[in-house]
Amino acid sequence: MGGAAAAVAVGTVGYGTYGVLRGPGVKRVTVPLAKLPRGAHGFRIAVVSDIHVGPILGRAFSQRVVDTINATQPDLIAVVGDLVDGSVEDLTPAVEPLAQLRARHGTYFVTGNHEYISGAEPWIEKVRELGLRPLENARTELPGFDLAGVNDVQGEAEGQGPDFGKALGDRDRTRAAVLLAHQPVVIHDAVRHDVDLQLSGHTHGGQLWPGSLLAELANPTVAGLERYGDTQLYVSRGAGVWGPPVRVGAPSDITVVELASRQA
Repeated sequence: MGGAAAAVAVGTVGYGTYGVLRGPGVKRVTVPLAKLPRGAHGFRIAVVSDIHVGPILGRAFSQRVVDTINATQPDLIAVVGDLVDGSVEDLTPAVEPLAQLRARHGTYFVTGNHEYISGAEPWIEKVRELGLRPLENARTELPGFDLAGVNDVQGEAEGQGPDFGKALGDRDRTRAAVLLAHQPVVIHDAVRHDVDLQLSGHTHGGQLWPGSLLAELANPTVAGLERYGDTQLYVSRGAGVWGPPVRVGAPSDITVVELASRQA
């Protein structure tokens, strides 16, 4: 029995590692928004979080993620934090495939907690060089809705934390608003600012036990779509890993979120 249990454990870890290294799968989720106009019905956002490019997941993994995203032909790409684990100097070759990301309305980026560990300001400049547009407590108007992004809460230690007033305070609230925020825990701020949809990551869907227990304790939603009042929160399980390169019961994903107008 002991041998059988060991074999099962080894097999589970091996399968979990293979699942990580082969790259994330694609999920598709439709999210109806009450204020989304008919003309924006069907707008597709490719959401990717927690790629964690670093010593284990390098350039080949980055290329796999980019190819997977581009194959979905999204209208917009949202990179919602924890892109890297390491410095710009060490990881520049590994992140260069990100320059190949293609979407009709561009690629946007917000910081995660690991960006502040790795050096947020140099990484913000690097992703800008690669063609991504950082949203640092900022907002842009897109056809049919506003897209906003806030810095990760880890930035508070450097005086660069999330500022919802700056990102959303003066907007036209008759327009739908989609918020990019790395950690699901800021959902209550999003609710107070009448955000229609928040897109997050951070949790890895638990990644593996006992991390899954900690993720459930620390986050309002660990994975998937949930509603908080008039605000919906979607949490991606992320594309990569942190720590051991293993996922058990929480496969990695890139999610294509398709916005639906109730007027359509």
